[in-house]
Amino acid sequence: MSSNITIGIDLGGTRIKGVAIDAKGNILHQTYTSTNDGEGEVWKLAVAKTVDDLKQILNIQKTAIGISAPGLPNKDNTTIAFMPGRLEGLENFIWKDYLNCPVYVLNDGVAALVAEAKSGAAKDSTNAIMVTLGTGVGGALLINKQPYQGSFNKAGHIGHTVIDSTGDADVTNMPGSLEECIGNCTIEKRSRGKFSSTHDLLQAYKNGDELAKQVWLTSVKKLAIGLASASNFISPDTIVIGGGIAEANDDLFVPLNKWFDEFEWQPGGIRPKIVKAIQGDLAGAIGAAWFAMNK
Repeated sequence: MSSNITIGIDLGGTRIKGVAIDAKGNILHQTYTSTNDGEGEVWKLAVAKTVDDLKQILNIQKTAIGISAPGLPNKDNTTIAFMPGRLEGLENFIWKDYLNCPVYVLNDGVAALVAEAKSGAAKDSTNAIMVTLGTGVGGALLINKQPYQGSFNKAGHIGHTVIDSTGDADVTNMPGSLEECIGNCTIEKRSRGKFSSTHDLLQAYKNGDELAKQVWLTSVKKLAIGLASASNFISPDTIVIGGGIAEANDDLFVPLNKWFDEFEWQPGGIRPKIVKAIQGDLAGAIGAAWFAMNK
């Protein structure tokens, strides 16, 4: 039994999520624990405990482990090579030596797309784009049914696409990026201090607040421009939208589709479908497990 089970870990800034899946992708068990980022490297112990708990519960002797984490992995997907400013000790940490088994590491946005491609909203896709809308804007690419990481493993970072060349620089120094336009990290600036979260903005938007309407619809229009640009690069059949802001549902997807149709080049009237991610907060862990299984 145990040889057909793979463990996936999603190492987030707030929580560590763990899953064990079988060869068909069925979730056999899931677990959550606090990351406690900022308290040194205690999160490493939490990852090890999550792995041990899953092994004991399911009587797993040997298995591969996939880890989804923020940052850019090295070319062999054995460690996160670049992750400045968060999760102290993550950069260049060799997980296989720590956990004493094969471990494969990938960016959390790529992991989420793998989950959606294997058993979610992009299951029938050949080429897909995923964008995660939350504090920032993450992204990932699926090309010929495989996650595409590119040279230096940084492909798919659509959040750092320039929308407004005169805008403020984002964390990667790109001016007026998509992340600046719709990420929760800039909501106070975009709303001139009136709203502290996209959730609050959306509540006001539903209640007819004019400033909220202006800020929200401007952000969604810029998202449509960014996705139309990405579509011209990749020509996907599916665009998957995930992250907390995707929970806006029709308030997001109705105007997004309208503007996407206005801006995207659609020869012959053919266009990709824009769909909401369905794997939820376990997407990173599920995708990491699939990635490790396929390795």
